Amino acid sequence: MMLVERFSQDGNEVIGEAYMIAANYLDKVGALPRSFVIHEPLLNLILKRFEQGHTNRIWLANKAISEYQKHTIIDV
Repeated sequence: MMLVERFSQDGNEVIGEAYMIAANYLDKVGALPRSFVIHEPLLNLILKRFEQGHTNRIWLANKAISEYQKHTIIDV
């Protein structure tokens, strides 16, 4: 099922903006692989929290960033 079909338009906007915030941050700190496709593990972290009822895009992004960094080894 496509993301568009799973959530309302408002939900899509919240998820999309939360993803962009998190992806931009992780890209800037070198923690996210450069790609033109959606990074599924990061999106799934946001979707999990959204499905639990969280709708604040900043909170969703911050939680996803935190979880992603906890479970990812970053070479500096």
